Amino acid sequence: MPLSVYGCDLSLVCPAFNEAENLPQLLTEWNGVLRATGLTYEMIVVDDGSSDGTPRVLCVARETYRRLRELRMPRRGGQSAALAAGFAAARGRWIVTSDADLQNDPTSLPRMLQLTNQFDMVCGWRKDRKDSWTKRLTSHIANTRRRKLLDDGVHDTGCGLKVFRCDIAECILKFDGMHRFLPALAKIEGFTVTEIPVHHRPRLRGKSKYWIFNRFLKPIQDLRGVAWYRARRLQIAATEISATETQPLAQAG
Repeated sequence: MPLSVYGCDLSLVCPAFNEAENLPQLLTEWNGVLRATGLTYEMIVVDDGSSDGTPRVLCVARETYRRLRELRMPRRGGQSAALAAGFAAARGRWIVTSDADLQNDPTSLPRMLQLTNQFDMVCGWRKDRKDSWTKRLTSHIANTRRRKLLDDGVHDTGCGLKVFRCDIAECILKFDGMHRFLPALAKIEGFTVTEIPVHHRPRLRGKSKYWIFNRFLKPIQDLRGVAWYRARRLQIAATEISATETQPLAQAG
């Protein structure tokens, strides 16, 4: 499909909730990395109903970055809702996702893009994760159970750094908690998925938006729903038979 259908090569979609302290550095880093790829791009930051200075920071940033687009949710909807809003607005052939807390390192993007000629989705894997032991432990338990039940072949579905075809964003199931299951949802729809280790950084500013319920208990509940959808999804591929083609008649018994 020609590029004109899409508008650009890459759409960065970045949900942000109360990340005013991190946004200036985030935009500087991502703009530099995206520009260095030589591809056309846009940067979409979805303000998920922030109550800090995030709207003001983005307003000022739009004067500096002409490829920056700001989406503002009327109220906080959560990471999945913000991502879904960004997906719907994206004009790129490929979508790049990143968290806004600066823990995802944009310099990992070029290596991920190299794999897009072989796979429909490339996921980051925080192999050397810079988080507290409680976050690492709960994520390890949830990831282990998810891989066992869904067999999505991904170690770290919680890593915000991903690159995937826009087709995936268009057809996957949308629900609260979707962001934790993007690789599995893509595979359910027939897309190919891989992952590579990426550099992970500690959070230096701002506060984490996750606690035991939304990091461990709620994802386990969502896992059951995705497993049900995987088992019950209808396969509706059918071939239309033209008028000139004949069909074999059933033999009378």
